[in-house]
Amino acid sequence: MSAAANTRTAVWAGGIAVAMTGLAFASVPLYRVFCAATGFAGTTGRAAAAEAPIAGSSIKVRFDGNVSPGMPWAFRPDATQATVPIGGRRMAFFRATNISGAATTGRATFNVSPDIAGKYFKKIACFCFTEQTLKAGETVEMPVTYFVDKAILDDPQARKIDEITLSYTFYPVDAAKADPNGQRN
Repeated sequence: MSAAANTRTAVWAGGIAVAMTGLAFASVPLYRVFCAATGFAGTTGRAAAAEAPIAGSSIKVRFDGNVSPGMPWAFRPDATQATVPIGGRRMAFFRATNISGAATTGRATFNVSPDIAGKYFKKIACFCFTEQTLKAGETVEMPVTYFVDKAILDDPQARKIDEITLSYTFYPVDAAKADPNGQRN
């Protein structure tokens, strides 16, 4: 092989390595965008406002709250289920208590099941959009404002759904990121 061919091969190999590294760093944000756009894996969407409810069309929404191992909180929904009009805005409350002796910061991840319902379950406001810091022994109510998009009725598979489960799990945030004053973010 000539020196020019070796140089060309090295440049191609280096370019591919740089492209693969860039793709690795971009994969998580791209995956999040994909999930939010398609509802893949039960990922919910965000909305600025709800629509007008459809009279006579409702769906049951069940609520679930968990904490990961090592998270010193008790976390649960105030109500475990609600029947909501499709398209109508609703609010649900979850209660979190820091059962440790120190301020702790957590972040909630969420999921909707069945997965296909994720793209139709829209959140207007949610405690899960930001980190939450609770002082030692503190209890707070955490609201989520949501609606089920009317487009669910146009989807041949999704319109058969009669119950959606919204589930949250709180995970501890790295202590170096936590607010030392114990203030909620």
